[in-house]
Amino acid sequence: MSIKIGDKLPPGHFLQMSDSDPSMVEIDAYFANRKVLLFSVPGAFTPTCSNSHLPGFINKLEEFNQLNIDAIACTAVNDSFVMHAWGKSAGADNIDMLADGNGEFVRSIGLEMDASAFEMGQRGKRFAFIADNGILTHLFVEATGEFQVSSAEHILTVLQQESC
Repeated sequence: MSIKIGDKLPPGHFLQMSDSDPSMVEIDAYFANRKVLLFSVPGAFTPTCSNSHLPGFINKLEEFNQLNIDAIACTAVNDSFVMHAWGKSAGADNIDMLADGNGEFVRSIGLEMDASAFEMGQRGKRFAFIADNGILTHLFVEATGEFQVSSAEHILTVLQQESC
């Protein structure tokens, strides 16, 4: 069963590169006392993820900040070294690149997918959510093969309409 609006994020962790080593980022602590927009991609350096999904959030970062989003994070079922390299190559300096290396987070929220047909194994679906103090307020899950509702542009439009 998939996580839904109003649910608290389950405990767990991500890995994130710091200076030269990966460090553990506890989910409860990361999402505490702030509003975070997290988006998930099937894989770092993949075409839609690299050409559209991540760049959208890089380009719209300031607009999200103006709508009281405290942090934007990107996650994928990749290791922390890959997530760090991808973030660096994309210029994602102000986006937290959080590795879900074993897919534990996406499984815990029911948003995993089997990408074995593409030789990618178990991955996370393409989705985004906003959590306020660890409680889901918005959830945007893509249909298989789609890239629309989890885009920075779509989420920004939704938030702008809500703020009117």
